[in-house]
Amino acid sequence: MAYHILVIDDDPTTRLILAKNLRNQGYEVTTTNHGEAGISTAREIQPALIICDWMMPGLDGLEVCRRIKADPDLASIFFVLLTAKDDIADRIRGLDAGADEFLSKPIERDELRARVQAGLRLYQANQELKEQKHLLETELNEAAIYVRSLLPKPVSVPIKIDLRFIPSSQLGGDCCDFFWLDEQHLVMFLLDVSGHGLGAALPSVSLLNLLRSQKESAPQDFYYPGRILSLLNDGFQMNDQNDKYFTIWYGVYNQQSQQLTYASAGHPPALLIDANAAARVQVTPLKTPSLPIGMFDDVTYQTATCPVSTGSMLYIFSDGIYEFNTVSGSAWTLGEFGSLLASHYPKQSNLDSILAEIQGISAPGAMGVDDISLIQVQF
Repeated sequence: MAYHILVIDDDPTTRLILAKNLRNQGYEVTTTNHGEAGISTAREIQPALIICDWMMPGLDGLEVCRRIKADPDLASIFFVLLTAKDDIADRIRGLDAGADEFLSKPIERDELRARVQAGLRLYQANQELKEQKHLLETELNEAAIYVRSLLPKPVSVPIKIDLRFIPSSQLGGDCCDFFWLDEQHLVMFLLDVSGHGLGAALPSVSLLNLLRSQKESAPQDFYYPGRILSLLNDGFQMNDQNDKYFTIWYGVYNQQSQQLTYASAGHPPALLIDANAAARVQVTPLKTPSLPIGMFDDVTYQTATCPVSTGSMLYIFSDGIYEFNTVSGSAWTLGEFGSLLASHYPKQSNLDSILAEIQGISAPGAMGVDDISLIQVQF
């Protein structure tokens, strides 16, 4: 494959010399005579390398370089500034503008060959890295689709349960599930494996599948949140799991007694939202003191119980939904997240509207750092 090189120079003699030498070396060459035309041509032909004169009327080489490097579609092009300037301060200015290399005037053929060959080697290496990055992103997107396909679907009877899973750009270790053990007992849990990428997503999926299979073979354990967390801790010590640990919130709701029994392991508290006797909305964090699963062996996980009134809303979530910087630059807090949920209770508890409001609070790109999982249970 012949690499395409773009020459930008207002001097016709220099353009002719460069084009002739480069074509003799086997490259495809396009020339332009000023900066604006050079940028336009670069967008059109997407060259591997640009040789641009520093001193030109209109846009000089520094400005051409800045604009090329500021364009995401052109930034990977290897940029060579052609200059008679030898002063170190001038070279620093060129580097600050984004130049990758310099070529001295008058042009020496062997130096031209060496600079171009070195630049194209770096360009090729960069293209290979971009291809690898693209393949990795494709794999992560496919993995995110697979994780989403495993999650339960929203239900409306006998209890309304809705959920949202928004994977981060790197994919994390979020997973969740809910199911009925019998006609009266509803299990709900959400777990988050440490780290990002497939190394976090695969253990998360394995845990989800394990819990689902164990539900069929040993359902009696699932009635007791503390026991389930202890069993998970016994079987998933981080020393045996590539130093991966995970957090989890696990609850069992008894529909007949309207009691919620729960336990947590290093996970953010679930938030129970209802109205008190004075019709004031109150937010109750549901959390037990604990350590993440896998950090230490022989850990006792405590269980707690609370009453659940008709019309209450329960939110179970991962920390990605509130651990981010806001548009003002401050860190958002769990308390502020709880207040936002309370403001939507009880008539505007649509998850899409809640997430849209959170997105408006967050700084651009701040919410894409970690997975976001959110379960809403309306009793």
